[in-house]
Amino acid sequence: MAGIPVNWLFLFLTSFLFLDLAISANTPLAKKTYVVQMDKSAMPETFSDHVKWYSSTIKSVVLKPEKVEDTDDEERVIYTYQNAFHGVAVRLSEEEAERLEEQHGVMAIFPETIYQLHTTRSPTFLGLETEDSTNVWSDKLPNHNVIVGVIDTGIWPESPSFNDTGMTPVPAHWKGMCETGRAFAKHHCNRKIVGARVFYHGYEAASGKINEQDEYKSPRDQDGHGTHTAATVAGSPVHGANLLGYADGTARGMAPGARIAAYKVCWVGGCFSSDILSAVDRAVADGVNVLSISLGGGVSSYDHDSLSIAAFGAMEMGVFISCSAGNGGPDPVSLTNVSPWITTVGASTMDRDFPATVKLGTGKTVPGVSLYKGRRNLSENKQYPLVYKGSNSSSPDPSSLCLEGTLDPHTVAGKIVICDRGISPRVQKGQVVKDAGGVGMILSNTDANGEELVADCHLLPAAAVGEKEGIVIKQYALTNSKATATLAFLGTRLGIRPSPVVAAFSSRGPNFVSLEILKPDVVAPGVNILAAWTGDVGPSSLPTDHRRVKFNILSGTSMSCPHVSGVAALLKASHPEWSPAAIKSALMTTAYVHDNIHNPLKDASTGEPSNPYDHGAGHINPLKALEPGLVYDIGAQDYFEFLCTQNLTPSQLEVFAKFSNRSCQHSLANPGDLNYPAISAVFPEDANISVITLQRTVTNVGPPVSNYHVLVSPFKGVFVKVEPARLDFTRKHQKLSYKVTFTTKSLQTAPESGHLVWKDGVHKVRSPIVITWLAPI
Repeated sequence: MAGIPVNWLFLFLTSFLFLDLAISANTPLAKKTYVVQMDKSAMPETFSDHVKWYSSTIKSVVLKPEKVEDTDDEERVIYTYQNAFHGVAVRLSEEEAERLEEQHGVMAIFPETIYQLHTTRSPTFLGLETEDSTNVWSDKLPNHNVIVGVIDTGIWPESPSFNDTGMTPVPAHWKGMCETGRAFAKHHCNRKIVGARVFYHGYEAASGKINEQDEYKSPRDQDGHGTHTAATVAGSPVHGANLLGYADGTARGMAPGARIAAYKVCWVGGCFSSDILSAVDRAVADGVNVLSISLGGGVSSYDHDSLSIAAFGAMEMGVFISCSAGNGGPDPVSLTNVSPWITTVGASTMDRDFPATVKLGTGKTVPGVSLYKGRRNLSENKQYPLVYKGSNSSSPDPSSLCLEGTLDPHTVAGKIVICDRGISPRVQKGQVVKDAGGVGMILSNTDANGEELVADCHLLPAAAVGEKEGIVIKQYALTNSKATATLAFLGTRLGIRPSPVVAAFSSRGPNFVSLEILKPDVVAPGVNILAAWTGDVGPSSLPTDHRRVKFNILSGTSMSCPHVSGVAALLKASHPEWSPAAIKSALMTTAYVHDNIHNPLKDASTGEPSNPYDHGAGHINPLKALEPGLVYDIGAQDYFEFLCTQNLTPSQLEVFAKFSNRSCQHSLANPGDLNYPAISAVFPEDANISVITLQRTVTNVGPPVSNYHVLVSPFKGVFVKVEPARLDFTRKHQKLSYKVTFTTKSLQTAPESGHLVWKDGVHKVRSPIVITWLAPI
């Protein structure tokens, strides 16, 4: 397993905390938004409801203006939270916020955080459309009663993916509504889109009023991201779906019978935490069963992460929360959304690709990918002048990135231009080349992207190539003044091997907030995903793109997250009694770690085998997850006990203990004792500690009489002993415990990974294991 030195982790954490402190600096007089968590049980008897108490508390700290003409009549409270989270979002000066911290009933104050979006064939690839799966995922399943809340950029209701033909009435437990606004009326909701809401007060407080001529101040999606993710979760089947002829077939969501509730929190300037928090709070009250959140805003400790706290509250109410891991890979320690009660999803490829070729004047043909289709075509029988504006072939420089204003039309007109990836969006580089008179583009990966190829719907003939081939092409252009090339586009190809492969951009562990919690949890399809699209922008999302399509192909952990959300909806439909933790366990313990040629999963950035910091427990396997045999269940109090091991103060713990009777029972001797499906043993810096014992409890959800035996992979650095080595169940839902003892035999310079599997002849309940030594060697 690739090593991540412990001192590097410390340096990264120190740097991160320094940056966090640096960006938090603010002038004391300027107002900004704060999310304030209140202790609901602390409301004085003199108040009849919590909203009045919250308002009174805020008014008590507001500083009076010194001059009459400076009278501050603005409404300070912009949101009130009452379900997954209790408190308010409020505009305050820094001094007022400091005064508020001292008030009775105030548990915590969080500055506003800006989150960013983590920007078919996948049902078939996941086994949801095979003959064997017909009965398993039949329309008879009550998945029409499962409602998935999608917190994103809104929804384009006219998409055929949201057709409700044949759907049963909206479930009785649904309490949400269809908010109206510009270009969004009541009739845009139906039996598929059961609810739609907008949240913008936090955004407007920070950025000013939304220009309603440029943006829809309604649930309508003009970005496309939210429509794409919603359709991936639960889109109705659409035959003949494609993007300009690419990926032609039937597009459907993971849970086509489930309902969608769209919560629009993202705007042109970003997604603000106060709006996201309000959406989570509202979604829980509305009655969603699953929350799909393809957003990320960096990493902080659990008690300083407002989304983590809101997700904890949602989990307490039985809601499964799936979040994208982020697109910060292949750098280590790049994960977001790492709380153990959140299912953190990385991205992988499928067995479908969109090949293109670059034919050089030397006769050499280089493989690439592209989604280009347009009137501007290059002749395969003609060679075009080739130019590269960089100074060397191995590393990009400003002139090679094809940024706006950097290309001279006199030197690129009529030529194919080689552009390095980085800084600006990939499709925008093509627009720059087109504006300068170039006839085509070769987009070259750099060492940051390796050999992973992501297809784009370019505005001119263009193909993306890997780093190694890119260096060859650039070297040819730099050393030959008459270098030439042409491009060819080969459509859609299936059966790609090997697949899946962990995407290079998919964010990686370890989870430095808690090394004992292995993240990401799983990987799912997130590269070149076809799903519904907005009618407001073209497939490249560039303002100069006047093409309009009903479906688009996107890549990112934003795309992998809704795959897991949709499969979770299917599992909830089949097992309505399962907790969010049981659903996560089923997804993790049945995940696979070998590709379609039976080799270990590979990392696209290196071509080498990936490890649990890359793929978590592995790639999701929905059919296996339906009947996992055993699950590792975790309740809200168990998660709270984990927090009790995280060196949090009583006041910091209180933000998760909204109910006065939740307190530390100290039932976990080690944070690694949380009943997590993955096992992470962390040997401390004290080299004298050479033995760690961790506890686990499994619940039988398979046949009442089941007999399991354990298998553990060998490790170089430790001896592993599991007691007992057999688990004999006599009834369904019976719980049995075991312990795993790790004894150091030789300190390792890097973390070591393996697995533990419980087998009964039918089921294989697999847990990844990671061993980390913090002691210097």
